[in-house]
Amino acid sequence: MPITIAGSGTITGISAGGLPDGVITTDDIAANAVTYAKIGTTEQGQLCKAWVNFNGTGTVAIRASYNVSSITDNGVGDYTVNLTTALADANGGVTAITWRNTTSTPDYSRQTQVYQDGTSTIRVVTYDSATSKTDHGYIHVAIFR
Repeated sequence: MPITIAGSGTITGISAGGLPDGVITTDDIAANAVTYAKIGTTEQGQLCKAWVNFNGTGTVAIRASYNVSSITDNGVGDYTVNLTTALADANGGVTAITWRNTTSTPDYSRQTQVYQDGTSTIRVVTYDSATSKTDHGYIHVAIFR
């Protein structure tokens, strides 16, 4: 039997795993799409819950993000990442990488402290030396749980 794809998005002439012969519509395909709610809890725990790339110098600004509503500038080298949707608990794994300058050539920091500060915020503190906080031009943060 020939397979026909009509301009309406309807495919005819195939059978797929228990679906009746004849027609599979775009609605059928959309209804079977993989979504967060349809994957198992193990797989859900392996996904990044939030991430952000932001400029920490001058006026702090988000370049790109997921599940991050804003950044709070707490002072020199001290930032709070505010999440759009809170995490289930405060037991996530968070990581960050930063560099000081705002050019494309990395000038890596000597130290960055990053930790989950509750279920809705992540704290990032950047240093130029062991005791001297400094603003950094590139800050990248990700949290998993």
